[in-house]
Amino acid sequence: MSAQRTAGSALGAAHQAGESDSLEHLARIGLIAYGVVHVLVAWLALQLAWGGGGESADQSGALSTLAESPLGKPLLWIVAVGLIALAAWQAAEVLRWRHGWSASGKARTKALKKSGKAIVKAAIYAALAVLAIRFATGAGQSSSQQQQQTTAGVFGWPAGRWLVAAAGLVLIGVGAYHVYKGVTKRFLKEIDTTDCSPRALRLVTRLGQVGFPGKGIALAVVGGLLAYAAITFDSSKATGLDGALRTVLELPFGQILLTLVAIGIAAFGAFCFARARYPERT
Repeated sequence: MSAQRTAGSALGAAHQAGESDSLEHLARIGLIAYGVVHVLVAWLALQLAWGGGGESADQSGALSTLAESPLGKPLLWIVAVGLIALAAWQAAEVLRWRHGWSASGKARTKALKKSGKAIVKAAIYAALAVLAIRFATGAGQSSSQQQQQTTAGVFGWPAGRWLVAAAGLVLIGVGAYHVYKGVTKRFLKEIDTTDCSPRALRLVTRLGQVGFPGKGIALAVVGGLLAYAAITFDSSKATGLDGALRTVLELPFGQILLTLVAIGIAAFGAFCFARARYPERT
C-alpha cells in the first residue's frame, strides 16, 4: 500500500507540476525559442539558396548564429531553459494521459496517441536544449556531423542497417503528416483559438498552412537521405537537415524550391510564436 501511495503521490506531483503556471510560462518561452530556431534555419536556407551561405542550414547553424550575436551566450541559456521546460511540460502530458492507457475503445486510443506524441515532442525539445547548452558552453558541433557519427554507430549494432532505414521511413512519414496537417488545417484542432479574433485566426491559419508543409518537406528529405544511407550502407549520406536543404538546391529550379521551403520553415517558426499565445486542446 505504501508503494502505491508513493507512486500515486509522484504522479500527482508530476501532474501538479504540469499544471503549474510557472512551468507553463517557461514552456511558452520554450515555444518562442523553438520558433526563433526555425526562423534562423529559414534565414540560413535563404542564404544557401542565393549564394551567401556560411553556417550549416540546420539547428546547429541556427544556434551557432545565435551564439555569435552580442548577447549570444545569455540568449542560448534562455533558449535552453525554455526548451527544458517545454520538454518537462510534454513529459507531464504523458503522465496526465496515463490514466487512459487502461481504458478501452476510443478513450484508450486517444490516450496512447496523446502520450506517444508528447514523448516524441519531449525528446525533440530535450535534444535541442542539450544542443543549445553545448553552444552556450563553447562545445557545439554540426548537427550533420553528429547525425553521421550516430548513424555510423548504429550501423555497428545487430540489425543496425534496418534500424537506420526504419528511422528514415518514420521521418518520411512524419514529414508527410506535417504536409497533411497543413493542407487539411488539422493543426487548428490541436490549439484552443476560442479567444482568437477573426483576424488573428486567419493569420494563425495561414502560418500553419504554409509552415507545416514547408517543414514536412524538409523532414521527408532528411528521412529520404537517412534511408539512402541505409541502402548504400554509407553513414556519410545521412547529412541531416543541412544536407536535405542542399539536396533541394541541387534539383531543377533548386533556388526557387529551396526559397519556398525556407519560407515554409519561417512560417512554422512564426506559428510557434502564435502557439505560445494559445493553449493546447485537451
